[in-house]
Amino acid sequence: MSDSYLHTALGILRDAAGEVNRLGPGHSLADALRMIANIAIQLVGTDPVEGTAAVIYIYDAERRCFDPGARVSAGESGGPVPGDSPRPNGMGAHAVQLQRRILSYEDTHIPVHAVKREAGARTLVCYPLLVADIPVGVMYISLQVERRFTEQELLILDMLVHQAAVAIHNTRRFEGINRALQRKVDEIERLRRAERLISSRPNLQDTLSEILNTALDLTQAEHGSFRLLDKLTGELRPGIAVGGDEIESTERLPVNEHASIMGWVAKHRRSARIDDLSQLPWADIYRPLHAEREMRSELTVPLLGPGAGLEGVLNVESPRLAAFDVDAERLLETLATQAIIGIQEAKLLDTIEEVAGQMIIHSPDELFALLIERACDLLNVTHGAIWEIERGDPKVLTLRASTGGFPARYQVSVAGSLLGASVLTRGPVLSADLRADPRIERRELAQQMGWESALIVPLLMRDGLPRGAFGAYTTQPRVFSDWDIRLLTWLASHSAAALQQAEALAQMKLAQERQAVAETFAALGDVAANLLHRVNNLIGVIPVQAQGILDRRPGLKDDPYVNLTLRDIEDSARAAMEAARDSMAYLRPLRLQRTLVEACYRTALARLTIPPHVQLSAAGLETLLPVLAGEEQLRLVLINLIENALDALADQAGWVKVEGKVAADPLDPVRQWVEITVADNGPGVSADYREKIFEPEFSTKRSARKLGFGLWWVKSLVQRFGGSIALAESDGTGCTFILRLPSAPTDD
Repeated sequence: MSDSYLHTALGILRDAAGEVNRLGPGHSLADALRMIANIAIQLVGTDPVEGTAAVIYIYDAERRCFDPGARVSAGESGGPVPGDSPRPNGMGAHAVQLQRRILSYEDTHIPVHAVKREAGARTLVCYPLLVADIPVGVMYISLQVERRFTEQELLILDMLVHQAAVAIHNTRRFEGINRALQRKVDEIERLRRAERLISSRPNLQDTLSEILNTALDLTQAEHGSFRLLDKLTGELRPGIAVGGDEIESTERLPVNEHASIMGWVAKHRRSARIDDLSQLPWADIYRPLHAEREMRSELTVPLLGPGAGLEGVLNVESPRLAAFDVDAERLLETLATQAIIGIQEAKLLDTIEEVAGQMIIHSPDELFALLIERACDLLNVTHGAIWEIERGDPKVLTLRASTGGFPARYQVSVAGSLLGASVLTRGPVLSADLRADPRIERRELAQQMGWESALIVPLLMRDGLPRGAFGAYTTQPRVFSDWDIRLLTWLASHSAAALQQAEALAQMKLAQERQAVAETFAALGDVAANLLHRVNNLIGVIPVQAQGILDRRPGLKDDPYVNLTLRDIEDSARAAMEAARDSMAYLRPLRLQRTLVEACYRTALARLTIPPHVQLSAAGLETLLPVLAGEEQLRLVLINLIENALDALADQAGWVKVEGKVAADPLDPVRQWVEITVADNGPGVSADYREKIFEPEFSTKRSARKLGFGLWWVKSLVQRFGGSIALAESDGTGCTFILRLPSAPTDD
């Protein structure tokens, strides 16, 4: 799948978030779950043959069990499958216990439920639905085909499960709302409008501003501020503020419980609702934003991404005491959940757009620097590096780009190393403790850089072969989430694409160089014509002079030695002229003119020796339109192609067919092409050589007439005519060359 899939899927997620926020007292929990299940199969089930199905079960965290009666599904062709309730040691139980997704083809020690397999499921993924690390359910997505979920699908599903958990969380709460709490419906409606506004913002800064305005509206606060985490320094960088005439501080705040209330919330990663800011311990760490306007109460919530990764802190303040209650805290936390999705979406879209633009105009090294920078920002890591398999030694990985601190031309062995493990397995490799990991070759570097954990993913080419590795390193212990792995894998795929693009450009440059060689030989032909003319004048007089000697000195005719010597000189001169003309035939100046293909074929046939075991036939040549070509050069093209066919047949009995027809130009209905095919039933051309046969060094012949360039000469001449030559596809036997020559303009 491509980046266009991500754009489409993100649009579906935005719509889904709006639907989740529309859930109110009039909606049942089953409605919410069924909606999520349908969205899940939209994100994955693009091929009806795969038979995509989604099933959601509710989990009771207090009783630590699943509710078999609370089951919804979508996509089950034969209707609900009875008896597939989560098992005590099944995928659902493991997903809840480990708080991560379970894939049937990765976690193979967990067998697929027999009932599901009997119903046709072949590939499954099971996600735990978590709200503040508390399980509220599980979602199964199954395919009736044996295939892996793509990186993009898993990346999007990682985001969907958060919405599914929010759907369960919200609908459970709303089930207890009565008419006396109708005002909460209005709040949810505002959340829904807020989500739509947040998702519609074109960039991250506008998204943050919309979040703050919505927070003030929902909580009736008078001031709000927003700080995002600087993932390189670990500080809360200056953000934006709204409300009143406060001025946002430009000071960076450390993630420290003793430095500020925001730092406390970021450190503990839980909300703080403060009724009176003048009371300890909050009075000691409260940082007023405006000296002339006193704030008495505050509500601050963390923004936690997938895997509980800190993204920032959102706070609202009021000059009133106890201005925020439990409901306000809940609303702000719900808004924070929406905000994190909006922030991640904005960052991801910005990255997609930026990387796509840079792919065209920047070198691989410049693109690598950008990808590493984005990886550090999106994954909250301190260091990143891209490694490439050494071309001369595939057993070695060489550093290609990094955030700095690595030795120049730093190399690592593929065998036995952490980086090599990702290359050899073609999958992600994680290390929770780099300092104790035996796969680290240079442990002193890890200590010098202060690394604790690492995530390594391979750079895979389009054919699935590894080309290198992308590493992300942290200076704090880190458990990388599925989102982290999906995201770094996506960035690694663009790194591999950059390498492929560089190779394509190199091939294009090589083609341009070959064209320059062809043009050089064309110029050489003009020089050769003058040279041949001078040689003809200088050598051509030798036979005349030899005959003149005998005419003026008749007595020499009686001298056998003189007579024989003069005859040898005369014969050698004529042979030298003939050899020069034959050898220079390929280099003669090209004069495009109306040329009859059938006439060129007949004169070419006169120069060929056809063995008796080969049948040579021609058809359709006499009715062809005249072509625009050099007559002698076209003759040489036909001779070369027929000789190649004869050489391919060798001593084998067979046939060579030359056929012609007129073909229309698909782009210009007025223009016509003359198409000539030269075919044989010899052994054909192997797949390894199909792309090489027109290269100069491919020719196996070394004769004076052919100059050792084979089909390269043929292609060069045909291109100078304005035509083309190609080797037709075959079933493994025989060889067919197709020439397309421009028809000569008619005389008006």
